[in-house]
Amino acid sequence: MSKTLLIVCFLMFSVVGFSQQNFKKTLKLMGSRFDITVVANSENQGNQYIDLAVSEIARIEKVISSWDPNSQTSEINRNAGIKPVKVSEELFNLIERSLAISKLTNGAFDISYASMDRIWKFDGSMKIMPSEENIKESVSKVGYKNIILNKENQTVFLKLKGMKIGFGAIGKGYAADKAKALLLNNGVKAGIINASGDLSAWGKQADGKNWMVAITNPLNKAKAFSWFPIDNAAVVTSGNYEKYVQFNGVRYSHIIDPRTGYPSTGIISVSIFTKNAELADAISTSIFVMGVKTGLDFINQLKGVECIIVDEANKVHSSKNIKLENSN
Repeated sequence: MSKTLLIVCFLMFSVVGFSQQNFKKTLKLMGSRFDITVVANSENQGNQYIDLAVSEIARIEKVISSWDPNSQTSEINRNAGIKPVKVSEELFNLIERSLAISKLTNGAFDISYASMDRIWKFDGSMKIMPSEENIKESVSKVGYKNIILNKENQTVFLKLKGMKIGFGAIGKGYAADKAKALLLNNGVKAGIINASGDLSAWGKQADGKNWMVAITNPLNKAKAFSWFPIDNAAVVTSGNYEKYVQFNGVRYSHIIDPRTGYPSTGIISVSIFTKNAELADAISTSIFVMGVKTGLDFINQLKGVECIIVDEANKVHSSKNIKLENSN
């Protein structure tokens, strides 16, 4: 369930005459592009704030990375089917929230997707579909119900040997939220953390105007479907229009249903709007798996969550509380 960045643009203005300015830095963190913007009184202060955010994101990566053999996440995976692993309160709570989202989405979101055999290839090398038997076998170790938490002992146990967890579909959103919280606690009145399309914003720009986010047409990046003002909110946009295979006239995307092993079909991009980038990150991937109708029905039942879906016919769908205004 990897994520592909669609262009998520925001307007920034630094106007002479205002005591504060917008300061922005682009870095590679957690293997992805991060754009960190803060409102500050000086360049020196702006850089200090950005450095704070960077250190927090780097700290989080050390906790949740499944590539770092020294991380607690790797320790959990190494002990799958063997024994429970005691973890930090932070990681325990993140896993607990992840399981709650799995239940909410009926397994469309599942951090144990990392156990999946990579039988689908999206590099152009696939000539035939995998067999039904191989597809079923590929997800035999996937299943959030086999992640056992012991709150009293603060331990995590993966029941099946060879089972793994990973935070690719929630980690960047979590990092954006944590960096935002740290900056707020250090007196930063406004800013944006944009983690490759997982965006968390607060306050207003230096000139007092709202931050503006554009939802871009994935098939024509020069045009936006609409612009949205955001204040103390999160927007996550993910897409699959570049990585896919096609068999018998059906396009299969690289976002795979962890319950069945079959790639999702019918959707090319999803944008989620809510207060929390972590939640938006997880739900955006889930909508691909659910499909347009089920996805919209699901979002319309959630309080404080909205979405825009672009289907494979390039038709735009939105949840009930979003009114789109076209932008040329």
